[in-house]
Amino acid sequence: MEFPKFNLQKFEKSEGTHRKELAAELDSICRETGFLLLENHGVSNAIIDAQWRRVSDFFSLPKDKKQEVAVPYPGYPYGWIGPNKEALAASKGKKTPPDLKESFNGGPFSVPVGIRDKRAYDFCYQPTIWPEVNGFKDAWRIYYVEMERLAKRVMTAFAEALGLEPSFFNAFIESPISALRALNYPATLDVTEEGQQRAGAHTDYGSLTILLPQPGTAGLQIYQKGAWVDVPAEKDCFVVNIGDLMELWTSGRWVSTLHRVVAKPNQPERKSLAFFHQPNWDAEIMPIGTNGQKSIISGPYLMNKFKSTNV
Repeated sequence: MEFPKFNLQKFEKSEGTHRKELAAELDSICRETGFLLLENHGVSNAIIDAQWRRVSDFFSLPKDKKQEVAVPYPGYPYGWIGPNKEALAASKGKKTPPDLKESFNGGPFSVPVGIRDKRAYDFCYQPTIWPEVNGFKDAWRIYYVEMERLAKRVMTAFAEALGLEPSFFNAFIESPISALRALNYPATLDVTEEGQQRAGAHTDYGSLTILLPQPGTAGLQIYQKGAWVDVPAEKDCFVVNIGDLMELWTSGRWVSTLHRVVAKPNQPERKSLAFFHQPNWDAEIMPIGTNGQKSIISGPYLMNKFKSTNV
């Protein structure tokens, strides 16, 4: 298949009939694959390059230094999660060996007041445990804020693709509980455990994911029409996919697609940056265009999904 692309700035600058045509194209992609390459996104190479440098610096540290910023207990959301600690396929009810990856995870930089559910502060607003890597926190913060902006722009495009007012989603994402995850997939050996992947087959949990794989690397696959299809890692493109929450939000009109990072013998090391966009903790998500369907609350839904994957 020719992997679908969407030109964000072209859409944002369009008007009238042309804009409606591009919105319909986006709707079609989200119906059929739930994945796309986002080009002409406007995020500067300087921001991206700085983030790659600091993330590479961190993953190059010896294990004992990374261990200093490890999550203090299973289910804590932010900090380093070492190898053999997660099995993403568990979120789909499948038991597999742990995934062949390590990650560093960071959450929101601002903490809203007045959320009634104390679990919000115990979970998604816990402090990120920062490593002592020169420039790491600053590069991470700048990239995180840029992803928040990009996610809001994509959500605006999503609203128009659904035939809604451009501002439809704004009230739900004023204080998003999004997370940024830097992933390192170490080089694989000639043999892996049966059923083990770099990231087990799963769907993402939230509204959308903005993924930046190292250009030219391979391994990410989506499940389409009974087969696994490779997702290209093209330079100057993000990979955007919708999550389970958006599938529910659109009453099943859009699809949250099963995907994995496949493990094969003798693969080189691979890195990626994944920004998981999630509406406000207390946002009530009601399926669009339905009456009487049960709604869900964004934060508790995310927390339960996340904790199911810890080994």
